Amino acid sequence: EVQLVESGGGLVQSGGSLRLSCTASGFSFRSYAVGWFRQVPGKERVKVSCIKKTHDDTDYHTSVEGRFTVSMDNAKNTMYLQMTNLKPEDTGVYYCGAYGQWDWCPTARHASYLGFWGRGTQVTVSS
Repeated sequence: EVQLVESGGGLVQSGGSLRLSCTASGFSFRSYAVGWFRQVPGKERVKVSCIKKTHDDTDYHTSVEGRFTVSMDNAKNTMYLQMTNLKPEDTGVYYCGAYGQWDWCPTARHASYLGFWGRGTQVTVSS
């Protein structure tokens, strides 16, 4: 079956670091745009980062530029999000999505149903 599983979330203090993982099964990330999205109850979903379909470029939400790094391990079929200098506003459930029809990930509001979507991992950053 096709599945995306996120892991690596947890509770950290401001300024701390976490490394999230998104592992695909049933398909390969190759030739898919793959991204991370953050959801907070009562707030708009945010596209945190995306790896271009060709896997030769990345982009980031302005709020995480310089602090987060997205990467791909093709051998493990796993995407990572290395988060450093975490801030309370980074708190939320982080989901990964994979998309085969576009060069880049879709807008956050449509991301959960336009491709493959995971179950999320909770990240909580305390003050």
